[in-house]
Amino acid sequence: MPTNPAETAPHAERGAGGPVLIGRERELSALARLLEGPWTGGDSAVISGGWGCGKTALLRAALADLRQDPGTCVVSAVADPLERDLPFGVVRRLFEHLGADDSSGPPFRDRTPDAARVLTPGAQRPDGPASAVTGQGAEALGDLYRLCVRLAGDRRLLIAVDDLQWADPHSLLWLRYLLRRADNLPLVVLATLGPGAAHPHAAAVAAVEPLFPHRLTLDGLADDAVEALATQVLGEAPERPFTVACREATGGNPLLLHAVLRGLRASGQRPRTELADRITGHVPADLGSAVLTRMQEVDPHAVTTAQAVAVLGGAPGIDLITGVTGLPEPAVADAVHRLVGTGWMTGTEDGLSFVCGILPAAVAAVVLPSRRRDLHLRAARHLLAHEAPLLRVAAHLLLSPLGEPWVPEVLGRAATLAAEQGDDAHAAALLRRALREELTAELRATLLATLGELELTSSLPVAVRNLERSLELSTDPTQQTAIARKLAGALLALDRHPDALETLRRTSEAVRRTDPDQAMRLEIDFIHTSLSEATSAPAVVPRLMELDVSDAAGSPVQRPLAALLSLRAAMTGTSTREVVALARLALSQGMAPEDDESVVYTGAVTSLGAAGETELALAYADAAVRAAHPGISAFHYAHALTTRANIHCRLGRLADCQADAEAALGALDRIGVGPCNGLSTFAITTLAETLLRQGKLADAEDLLVRGDLTGRLNGNWINDYVLMVRGWLRCAQGRLEEGLADFLLCGERTCARGMPNPGFFPWRSEAALVYAALRQGEAARALAEEELRLARIWGVPEVTGVAVRALGVVVGGRKGLDLLGEAVRLLDGTPARVRYAQALADCGVLARKVGRLSEARAHLRQAVSVAHECTATSLADQALAELRAAGDRPRTRTFHGVGALTPTERRVADLAGRGLTNREIAQRLFVGLRTVEVHLTNVYGKLAIDGRAGLTRALANHPSDQEL
Repeated sequence: MPTNPAETAPHAERGAGGPVLIGRERELSALARLLEGPWTGGDSAVISGGWGCGKTALLRAALADLRQDPGTCVVSAVADPLERDLPFGVVRRLFEHLGADDSSGPPFRDRTPDAARVLTPGAQRPDGPASAVTGQGAEALGDLYRLCVRLAGDRRLLIAVDDLQWADPHSLLWLRYLLRRADNLPLVVLATLGPGAAHPHAAAVAAVEPLFPHRLTLDGLADDAVEALATQVLGEAPERPFTVACREATGGNPLLLHAVLRGLRASGQRPRTELADRITGHVPADLGSAVLTRMQEVDPHAVTTAQAVAVLGGAPGIDLITGVTGLPEPAVADAVHRLVGTGWMTGTEDGLSFVCGILPAAVAAVVLPSRRRDLHLRAARHLLAHEAPLLRVAAHLLLSPLGEPWVPEVLGRAATLAAEQGDDAHAAALLRRALREELTAELRATLLATLGELELTSSLPVAVRNLERSLELSTDPTQQTAIARKLAGALLALDRHPDALETLRRTSEAVRRTDPDQAMRLEIDFIHTSLSEATSAPAVVPRLMELDVSDAAGSPVQRPLAALLSLRAAMTGTSTREVVALARLALSQGMAPEDDESVVYTGAVTSLGAAGETELALAYADAAVRAAHPGISAFHYAHALTTRANIHCRLGRLADCQADAEAALGALDRIGVGPCNGLSTFAITTLAETLLRQGKLADAEDLLVRGDLTGRLNGNWINDYVLMVRGWLRCAQGRLEEGLADFLLCGERTCARGMPNPGFFPWRSEAALVYAALRQGEAARALAEEELRLARIWGVPEVTGVAVRALGVVVGGRKGLDLLGEAVRLLDGTPARVRYAQALADCGVLARKVGRLSEARAHLRQAVSVAHECTATSLADQALAELRAAGDRPRTRTFHGVGALTPTERRVADLAGRGLTNREIAQRLFVGLRTVEVHLTNVYGKLAIDGRAGLTRALANHPSDQEL
């Protein structure tokens, strides 16, 4: 690549007239106007700008036509940094070709022999500094001036000097001498001037610069010029984000921009938006070398300093650059000063950085990989010694060479800090780098365990591999237990149930002799996991029945053991008091305690729901959701959400249930757990149930299909719940035999698991209702009576109410109506609002059938209101249909709350709430006073308030149509 930026400056063809520079049209026009007028020494101009901005190209474009003009003498020279200490070096370049080898011929006649001697190769040069030129040097200045006068006497004279900042001081003194005396000469001096505040002869340049009457400053190209250049180089118009990215990466510098575009063209890239954030990855291989060549001209240590800044990234300070390069601090300070002064870099309080993003990429690309790694190691060592932030140290260790014994420990500490800050991806990267070192078995086991735990939120298969390796290496019982439990959870998430059980069993046996408490903790998970599968459950039931909470009294294992025993008490269905006491003990640190995260605690929450303590269960689930975070443990966050969603469903809060279930599925999807994975089954089934209750049968069916839950199901106990929901869905679809088969299979599986308690799944009641619909009364009654017997033993009003309702429907007639009345009384006041609405609806239907219409309408109205309140649309519609069949003509879909108000009642309520009297309301609505009183009485009853005082609060969150 050429070192002169002008050689790659952008231009477009203008025909015979020569090139028009892209983005420099204004400056070129200004020079053209200057050169078209009458020439005097007062028309000289300097073109200034940073390196690579196109100063030389602009100068050459301005000279192109004049070189062909016989009435103009054009002399030009490029100042060379290698000749900046050669006296009159630039002057010689300007004029030496005019004298050829004959000092007696034109133009060196008529008293200009001294100038000829100065310009002749091998001629004696003046000694001493330019600021003190005397004798021969001073005489030479006069002769050179007379030479210019002589040349300007024959025709116009244009003197052009490129890169004036590199000129030798004698030539600068001559130029100063000339410009001060050129006012009456047909002479123009054009010069380009780059940044040079840090150059050795900067003072001499500064003395000349103000003598130029005109100054053009070149900035970076604007977006339209960048777009035009990209179109020219790449052959198609770029998309806007690509254009902006190119300008930002190069600072609009034509040299860098052209280099990047050439690189993109060579790699066959198109100027599309998706490439915008990868511009710096397409730097031509020769750009870095060219940049460093230019930097070398600035300072002897500029290249070393620039390479360190490029490799280290960020904004390293002088102390860090000194530490990694080994250069003396004064040398680095000088290099930094000159790099900033010449426009390559910018210096801030934070440190040093390149002026645009493409430069560090270009410079770093030419640094050998071994050198880059060594610089990062030196940086890490320096930063650690100076107590820099640990993550800043670790950023360099990620890129350092292997073999330093202190590195793994530092990376491990940094990974812990990154994880605490919620950056699991960075923490994992640090651990992977640490694991590439030579490590002891224990340290490797620890790092692998930490890495595996982090990967539980990103890639379960990878997490399993690392946890398995960690478990193989570990010899510490506490660590082994923790690893085995994490590994078992991951294996279960991947539907590898047998492998999870074997991991727990084998590790429990391995640590039992040295740490019985840890062995017990593993056994608890083993039993709980075994219970979840129909094939493994029978083998652990005897051991489950032997356990007592006193077996772990005073130890950390007592809480998980209490959770397991709470589930056992609920499964057998004998004592709700025992369930609640054990669950409270188990959940004393929450559903997901920091010291012992485990799904065994979810069993305690589920048991509370089965024991009728649904609101208490919700409180624990709420706390678990608040404590969990999707970025820390996506699995536990999703599990807490699903548990809460299921409780919402049980409470009849269907909208809340749907929101939580959908959020849980989203969290699982983000860690690669799809709908067909066992971890998603609970959330999918809960969501399907709430959609079913809302009458969205097609959506519920679609969910089951997506979760692959419409065919044969494996023996996991979550599929018992799937069978219940699928049975309800099949019955709602009119597929009664299929629904009955699902209910009966659910019962078969739960009984085999030792779970006769109807508090979990009322499969007998649901099957009895289907048998009754299929006119198989004997089978229906047997199941309903058996369910009621077990429910009365369990003693939970909600569970008993569901069983009584089923038996009432099966029995029918007046006896059945009495049973349904009992079910309504049992369910009224319980949290099971949908079940209450179902009992009300069934009671209303049966009352209508036996001719008790008034009673039927009352029950059905209440059923509609409760179902509407729960958003149980399907049930509300069924009750409305029955209400119409009973002779009622309801004008709203509910009979309680704001939604139950008729349009007229709502208008009366709004006016009363605004303070209008009954008489004023009557006048406003053109009705009688008595009519207003009747409407207000109805409003108070539907809103359950005593009078006007409660209207404002009751209507507050329900704007009327007029307000909307």
